[in-house]
Amino acid sequence: MTERHKHTNSLIDESSPYLLQHAHNPVNWFPWRKETFELATKENKLLLISIGYSACHWCHVMEHESFEDEMTAGIMNEGFINIKVDREERPDIDQIYVHAVQLMTGHAGWPLNCIVLPDGRPVYGGTYFQKEQWQHILTQLGNLWKNNREKMLEYAENLMEGLKRPELLTNQDEGLFSFNHLKDALTHWKSRFDMEEGGPRRAPKFPLPNNYLFLMQYAIISGDEEVLHHVELTLSKIACGGIYDQIGGGFSRYSTDLQWKVPHFEKMLYDNAQLISLYSQAYRCFGQKSLYKEIVYETIRFVKRELFSAEGSFFSALDADTEGEEGKYYTWTKDELQKVLKDKFNRAEKYFKMNQGGYWEHDKYILLREEEIEDSAKELTEIKKILFSAREKRKKPGTDDKSLTSWNALMTIGLSEAFRTFGEGDFLTCAVENGHFIRNKLLRKDGGLFHSYKSGNSQIEGFLEDYAFTIEAFISLYQSTFEEQWLFIARNLADYCIIHFYEADKDLFYFTSDMGEKLILRKEEITDGVIPSSSSSIAKSLFLLARYFGENRYQDISKNMLKRILPMISSYPEGYSNWSILLLYFTSSFYEIAIVGKDVEEKHENFSKLYLPNVIFAGSRNQSTLPLLFNRYVQHKTFIYVCENNSCKIPVENIDEAIALL
Repeated sequence: MTERHKHTNSLIDESSPYLLQHAHNPVNWFPWRKETFELATKENKLLLISIGYSACHWCHVMEHESFEDEMTAGIMNEGFINIKVDREERPDIDQIYVHAVQLMTGHAGWPLNCIVLPDGRPVYGGTYFQKEQWQHILTQLGNLWKNNREKMLEYAENLMEGLKRPELLTNQDEGLFSFNHLKDALTHWKSRFDMEEGGPRRAPKFPLPNNYLFLMQYAIISGDEEVLHHVELTLSKIACGGIYDQIGGGFSRYSTDLQWKVPHFEKMLYDNAQLISLYSQAYRCFGQKSLYKEIVYETIRFVKRELFSAEGSFFSALDADTEGEEGKYYTWTKDELQKVLKDKFNRAEKYFKMNQGGYWEHDKYILLREEEIEDSAKELTEIKKILFSAREKRKKPGTDDKSLTSWNALMTIGLSEAFRTFGEGDFLTCAVENGHFIRNKLLRKDGGLFHSYKSGNSQIEGFLEDYAFTIEAFISLYQSTFEEQWLFIARNLADYCIIHFYEADKDLFYFTSDMGEKLILRKEEITDGVIPSSSSSIAKSLFLLARYFGENRYQDISKNMLKRILPMISSYPEGYSNWSILLLYFTSSFYEIAIVGKDVEEKHENFSKLYLPNVIFAGSRNQSTLPLLFNRYVQHKTFIYVCENNSCKIPVENIDEAIALL
């Protein structure tokens, strides 16, 4: 028997790639199950809950240092019942214990390690621990549980009170909805802009696509040139930095420095999906900048090449590490480049900053790009092909091959947005195929959604993020195809959420359904981060569905949710950027454009070349029962109706006339 398979624990029967990575640890890991908690009660032991994900570099480091170490595993097995959780499979569990660790330590991340009572209440937690530190902590906690249990129980009770404390402030009068509210928030936010390298003036730097979607929309609507410049600077710096894979396309999760140079090399589906959306919109906003088109096309090629399944779904991530070394797949020595490129090396050296600017560590270089290279674009393309071909011979990073409903929906949105921008039929084909995958494999007969899919099995009750992003995706598919099935499924999912997730007395949606597993807390997800919060997403979609279907209750729910959030936008706008987009909808002109008649596709395509952040589209070649289209068909004609607040102006027949009405 090899050393790797000397041990086998209960994770061996799981489907999660992350859990399977730990199936041969000497730690006696259990999956999250009711029976695991019953075992802790029976044996009168604390539970050790360790949460991570397959592409996480520091998760791998802690596994190698501690969870593969026999002595450390002995301490863990002797004193604790040990549970491994894939945070991507169970974001509901992760949400609770991340919040707990934040309250205990002031910060949280992954790996997340939390010590809890047999009933699940947390008593201690942190992130990455060095082996000796981890051994000491576990020994101390084990002794405390044996000798001073009452102190632990008291601490757990006090911590639970903090966890139960609501995040939302008191309800605000909707009269406070004002565009000036956003202007005031931007005054503080601008002071944190990095006007040399883009993004915030701090490291690490995350792309945070939703921040720049909001800032771009705000800048266009308000005419704020400073904000518009900051967005363009940021997107160009990211595109030319090491956070973007200059050879194979696609984005890493974040940059560890101020220059977007050294990435944390894992590649997540959700980042790439959102950045495809962002750069597609930026292409329209910033005068069809060729760099942005290149980024979109290369990133879609990367996602389809590395993360697209034969069933029409998208896998979750690529690992940061290869053969135990972070970034090994992506970095180069000068000797390697000279050998591969031969007479083209000198040109590549200039293109990719093969100097101190691109130097990383251990004689390795991260390929960065000079932005202005259009005069030599053909030669650059040839060099990239040579390097890509050489890199393909390397051992590739591992793939997390589960498909998550929420992240697939984000990818559908990205592809749909790219299609509307560039008119590339293959983008739409892929988006529709993914939409069909969600509908056929993840939508249940009772109208609900599953959260994940792997190897033919849909599993885990869907969370609000699955519904919210799928609703957004299907609205986006409708706006790309004008196939009404997508809009009606989106409405059905919204109605399901109102029944199973919504708490009318609090004007909020819980993250978990009333049909799902009952945990120690049922929480809402409010703050926008690397992914928009599920609450802000569904609030935005309800605003849009109200316009498509004339349903006032959808708008009322959306408005009431925003009223709760309004004070937070001023104090921390970066954390509420998706909510801020909704506030833009409520405080500036928002239009519906209905196109009806034989030339609907042509006129829709012409509109798609424009950047119109405050517009939704509806269209039909003939009669339709949708409120925006009903009784508007005229044979042999194609009319464009520009509507605002349920009132439509006189129909026109050409694009310029319609634009003049906006």
